[in-house]
Amino acid sequence: MQRRNPRLLVAFFVVLAAIEATFVLAQGNGNGNGNNNGNGNGNGNGNSNNRTAAEEAASTNYTMLSSTAKGQERAFCKARGACYFKTLVCPTECPQRKPKKNRKKKGCFIDCGSKCEVTCKYRKAKCTGYGSLCYDPRFIGGDGVMFYFHGAKGGDFAIVSDDNLHINAHFIGTRPATRTRDFTWVQAFSVMFDTHTLVIAADRVSHWDDDVDALIVRWDGETVTIPTDGEAEWRVDCGEREVVVERTDDTNSVRVTVGGLVEMDVRVTPVGADENRVHNYQLPADDAFAHLETQFSFKNLTESVEGVLGKTYRPGYVSPILIFMRIS
Repeated sequence: MQRRNPRLLVAFFVVLAAIEATFVLAQGNGNGNGNNNGNGNGNGNGNSNNRTAAEEAASTNYTMLSSTAKGQERAFCKARGACYFKTLVCPTECPQRKPKKNRKKKGCFIDCGSKCEVTCKYRKAKCTGYGSLCYDPRFIGGDGVMFYFHGAKGGDFAIVSDDNLHINAHFIGTRPATRTRDFTWVQAFSVMFDTHTLVIAADRVSHWDDDVDALIVRWDGETVTIPTDGEAEWRVDCGEREVVVERTDDTNSVRVTVGGLVEMDVRVTPVGADENRVHNYQLPADDAFAHLETQFSFKNLTESVEGVLGKTYRPGYVSPILIFMRIS
């Protein structure tokens, strides 16, 4: 299959991005747990480089069985290895893989790979975790350092640029008369790999309503609809890898998986009235400035990865910005 060379596509944006990162504030001790959920540091800093594509495929190679009498979901593992032909049962703490009330209930994560285990986790972006990109915009890198990135409204910036993966972020923003630069937020991500492009975006809305979906998903230029019933997911097999977009709440929250490359927990959210007032954004009354809050977990990044966020995952990377503290 023909591949892009994403490094050459947006080298300009990488350079611009490196120039524009200006402020850091972080907290904690930097001792992440490296458990492939975006929370870790060193070789396990949210980048699952120690897990091959085959292991990734094995972890989800299972068939769902009928639930127990108490409603706990069960999975029959089919991948050869430690979990071959074993049945894993979700614990009572998180009996379902996809709980309806995702904001309050943890989901059951089934791993039929070498770990052969089930764990309970919230299925949403953690803005205080490694690999997060939230707010206006604030990053937490793979090195645990928090920094703010001042781009420009209408601009596109390289978040990650690697041999097999490129992710651009599109910014929206506003500039009050008294400001010398824009307030900005991430409105969309363009995830490019192999010969495909997946776009995850926030729709422009005048007034925010939690019950109205403002999420937009496009696959190779075509808009796709993510179901709200059943498995509540959309998936496509690209031959080399599978792409899955699954809802983690009724509206405005999804988990995106590009097999062997990246997982993204994404939430669409507005700029609230209190936030607008406290930061003096002076936003217009007819725009909720819907934007994305996202946490990334990368798979198999190379040691020469580039991008605003990507370069923080390099082995031995040292931030050029003054560091007060790191996150835990």
